[in-house]
This record gives sequence, structure tokens and C-alpha cells, in this order.
Amino acid sequence: MPYLGLGLHVLVALCFAVHAVRSGQDRYWLMILFMFPLLGSVVYAFAIWLPEQRHTRHGRALVGNVRRMLDPGRELREAQEAFDTSATTDNRMRLADALLGAGRAADALPLYRAALSGVHRDDPHIQVKLAHALLEAGQPAQARQQLDELIAKRPDFRSPEGHLIYARAVAAQGEQAKAKEEFETLIGYSSGFEAHAHYAQCLIGWGDLTRARELCEQAQTKAKRLPAYARKLHKPDLDRLKELAKRAEAV
Repeated sequence: MPYLGLGLHVLVALCFAVHAVRSGQDRYWLMILFMFPLLGSVVYAFAIWLPEQRHTRHGRALVGNVRRMLDPGRELREAQEAFDTSATTDNRMRLADALLGAGRAADALPLYRAALSGVHRDDPHIQVKLAHALLEAGQPAQARQQLDELIAKRPDFRSPEGHLIYARAVAAQGEQAKAKEEFETLIGYSSGFEAHAHYAQCLIGWGDLTRARELCEQAQTKAKRLPAYARKLHKPDLDRLKELAKRAEAV
């Protein structure tokens, strides 16, 4: 096993060495990479490769994921500092989003509500975020009401995120038939797999294991047709669907 580990380190160093040559980096990087395969690769990744990747869409996502993994509280701290410095609507929304992402939906609620003022009073995107925070804070009835009011005022507005929140809120209220209708419509046009995962979890809870297994299989089949980068982008939801498929088989 130690030899396998050493081989992987060297392989990673070799990949970075190829990148260094092709991108015209200083030749001393080659010496660092091959003299210290593991440490050299880590240094090269953070000094050269990751900053370069920030200029691509997938690279930005990767950098963001790495930063969140190394310092999960960073975005919340920076958002709080920005808001404390200048309480603009943008900074208020950033802080609310960070709080919601950190599992503090109740703390995000007053910020979203405060953002719905002035020129942003009827902003549908902020209303969807408020409904999301209400749902995560354990208030599905209020989340549904918020979206019902939005639908009444803006029947032309379309939001897959809002539709998912609505379906989840209906499910949380115990209206299985209505929730199934909303979820079936949602997964019919959804480009991702988050809706599939939430729906499969609901189906298992309702005891509809046949549809849950079928849904998980359909999602995995759909995922296989996607390019590798797209599968990586949806990996958390796909992994969740695999676990749900196992649960549906075990029950």
C-alpha cells in the first residue's frame, strides 16, 4: 500500500509538471514537483493551478468548494463584515444567503424581509429566497403562502427553485396527491437532480417504494448521458439518490 500511495503522489506531480510546461511556468517548478511530489503538488495547486482555474466557470466552482472545505465559515464571516461596513441591499442579501447556507434560516428571515423594500419591494427572486428560508426554518405553510402570493401577482414568473420549494412545502403539509403532482411536473423539466432527490425521499416516507426506485433509476440513467464535468457538478444529489435507492430496496 505505501508504494501505491507514493505512485499516486508521483502521478499527480507528473500531471502538474505537464501543466507547468504547457502553461510556460518557471522551470524551478519541475524541480519542486519531482523532489517533493506530495508537498510540491500541494504548493503548485494553490500557487498556480487553482488561481488559474478561477477564470473558468467550473474552475470557480471548484475553487469555491475547496475554500468551503478548508474554511466553511469564511463566506459567512466575509458577508457579515461586508454588511457591517455597508448595509446595502446586495450585502444584506449576501449575508442572508450565507446564513441560509450555514443552516441558520431563522436568522436569514429578517434580512430577506428587510430586503423587500423600496425598488426591491416586489422582487420575485427575493420572495423565492424568503420562501426558502421559511421552509428551512420549519414554516412550510408560510413558505407556501409566500409563493402563492407571488404566483397571484406574477403569473408569468418562472423559477425552478421556487417550484421545488413549493413542492416541498406542500409535501411538508401532508398533501401527498398535490405534492406528487408538483414534483412530477418539476422533474419533467428540471435540468438537475435536486428535485429528484427530494421527491424520492418523500416517496419513501409515503411508502411508495416502487415509484421511488423507479425515480432513482431514471435519474441515474439520465446522469450517465451527461458529460463528466456535469456529473461532477451534480455529484451531491446523485450520491444522495444512490443512498435513497438503497433505502427503497431495504425497506
